[in-house]
Amino acid sequence: MPLVHLLFSLFATAGFSTQLLADSAAQRGERSLLEPSEPIILVIDGSISHTNAGDSAQFDAQMLTSLETHTLVTETSVTDGVNHFEGFLLRDLLEWVGADGEQVIATALNNYIVAIPLDDFYQYDVLVATHMDGEALTPRDKGPLWIVYPRSDHTELQDIRYDYRWVWQLTGLTVE
Repeated sequence: MPLVHLLFSLFATAGFSTQLLADSAAQRGERSLLEPSEPIILVIDGSISHTNAGDSAQFDAQMLTSLETHTLVTETSVTDGVNHFEGFLLRDLLEWVGADGEQVIATALNNYIVAIPLDDFYQYDVLVATHMDGEALTPRDKGPLWIVYPRSDHTELQDIRYDYRWVWQLTGLTVE
């Protein structure tokens, strides 16, 4: 058995394989996709190339905090006035899992399902909000994850067709 394979086998047996793979991905400029250690709040499946649970990518809240934080100030069709949202760009998440498709099927906690063109996430800075007006989103107030469009910045986003794509209590994305 070549020395490299023997060492890898020893490291894997000792539990170091996950970290070695993560270090290798980091050296290539990729963000590693480790297994969640807390309750899973989002599952992505379908046409993705980076997984951590069979054919899917599962995320806990801590994993999602590794994505760059963005803010968005916008009106919504379901709240009063202008709100300040904080979260991460949906396109950054999709790039992390190596999404390759034309649309995502977004699923909410209440089984609401809607198809969203992947182009939306590259044409607009669509946020997966984790906070609104400085408060962490909870299932009682549309969280913990809410797809939010920059509605106030683009008049075309003030169309009801886009309002259907604001998925609150987001639990899953299927890339097609």
